[in-house]
Amino acid sequence: MEKFVDEITRQATRHWTLAQPAVSAFIASVVRDFRDRDDVLQNVAVAVVESFHTYDSDSPFIPWAIGIARRQVGLYLRRRSRDPLVFDDDAVACLAIALHEEAQERSHALDFLQDCLGSLDGRAKKLIGLRYRDDMKPAAIATETDMTPNSVAKALQRLRDHLRGCIERKSLEASV
Repeated sequence: MEKFVDEITRQATRHWTLAQPAVSAFIASVVRDFRDRDDVLQNVAVAVVESFHTYDSDSPFIPWAIGIARRQVGLYLRRRSRDPLVFDDDAVACLAIALHEEAQERSHALDFLQDCLGSLDGRAKKLIGLRYRDDMKPAAIATETDMTPNSVAKALQRLRDHLRGCIERKSLEASV
């Protein structure tokens, strides 16, 4: 039984790690005080772990976690109801929906980025790999590739522009 609990906790932690930036952004969009944000985020993390057994793995995790965050933010707002600048429940719901849509768009963009990276040729792939996988600066890449630092920087800028355009094209194609 102990191993089963550990695996559930491990899965909850893995999901939470990926969802935490989106949940944190949602909380920050509603809760102004940074100390209160940290408290609400911590309450959400605890609630996510405690209720993970109710999560349906066939549905996306981030909207589920944002649903928990909405309830925690609602509790926080009710405690702060005397503050005239507090959002009402409808405004919080609208923010949650908008954040979920933004998270989905970013997820699709990452999928498109993988496709676009796969279409790069040998030299372009090597430059991108050295810069972003190996975290090398243009001067170090120049030494590795017999290029000048300036030409590496320009090539990387052209590659970023190419990838951005590729992602935008794929996004347009997917929305049609």
